Amino acid sequence: MKPLFKIIAVCCLAVLFLGPIATAQKGSQATIPATTIAPSGPYHTYENMTTMLQGLATNHSDIMELYSIGTTYEGRTIWAVKISDNVHEEEGEPQVLFMGVHHGNEKPGAEVCLRFIQYLVETYHMPDTDNDHDGKLNEDPIDGVDNDHDGLIDEDPSESYVRSLINDTEIFVIPMVNPDGYAADQRENKEPNHGSFGLNPFVTSYGVDINRNYGYKWFRIFLTPQLYLGSTGIRDYSTVYRGPHPFSTAEAQAVRSLVDSHNISIAISYHTYGQEILYPWGYTRLPPRDITTFRSIGKNISHIDSYVLSQSIGLYPTLGDACDWMYGEHGIMAYTIELGTSFEPTNSQVVHDLCWLHIGVNLYVCDCARTMGHQLG
Repeated sequence: MKPLFKIIAVCCLAVLFLGPIATAQKGSQATIPATTIAPSGPYHTYENMTTMLQGLATNHSDIMELYSIGTTYEGRTIWAVKISDNVHEEEGEPQVLFMGVHHGNEKPGAEVCLRFIQYLVETYHMPDTDNDHDGKLNEDPIDGVDNDHDGLIDEDPSESYVRSLINDTEIFVIPMVNPDGYAADQRENKEPNHGSFGLNPFVTSYGVDINRNYGYKWFRIFLTPQLYLGSTGIRDYSTVYRGPHPFSTAEAQAVRSLVDSHNISIAISYHTYGQEILYPWGYTRLPPRDITTFRSIGKNISHIDSYVLSQSIGLYPTLGDACDWMYGEHGIMAYTIELGTSFEPTNSQVVHDLCWLHIGVNLYVCDCARTMGHQLG
């Protein structure tokens, strides 16, 4: 890129993200603080992300904990974040999990998670504020709607609402499940394969699709291979190769370690693309036993982001999916959200809008976990 164009691009980003109000497709929409934007464009690098998370954890240590849940083949730490009022204690509060970037070329998921983390910790100690200076408080929550009919969307959410969610729940976030794939801008991770079943002494290929590496219904592919082989690979050269055995990847093991050691009630796994909200199952057309709850929560998510709600198998049949495993093994109300209309949009405003709108989705999901926890309690 020529120097003049670089200067223009930087100026445009400054206008978009440092101004008090950003213009969105659905109207004027509030902005997320500018420090969430990676220096080189709409996406953080892995290094940017690590620095950002370490800074936030240091500055907000009373409510945020940053810790490693694993290490990738190329040596990158898989970071997890916990946010709660007594963050270093296990209080038995309802727990919720958000994840991004099972697939390394689906970068918006990381941004949604990172900006949600920042929004939570930077809002927690703020008093209720008249963000749009109209003399009213908290009249326009983050739901994609101009609730106060002033031509602005989501510009005056409630700070006390955020604070209550943090006080009443334990929020876990894995912003980048697959940092090696993210750094390489590829779907799979970067580990070497030793043949399709791991028996070859020589390296035959590189990379496993982590979202096919979870162990639920793993052997079903041998019963009806014609149903799954288009989207779940057993050959190691496939871009959807599922690995030689369940949980063979460090990344799936890391997610398993977090989920197995907690009592998560709701989870969201962010992917791109398609503007869809997907619930289990991916392996069968049979409805899940909690179909009524899945549809109820999913419809309310759809009211916020206007995405289409459907069962996961309607997109395509899969085996080894994280959400099928979380629901099948742990009973977690697990959703996949396919963000946007492309794998990796380059327009910073598009990424901003995806993030801001799904902060609203994530807050609603945390509220659902709180409600479910009170009902169970």
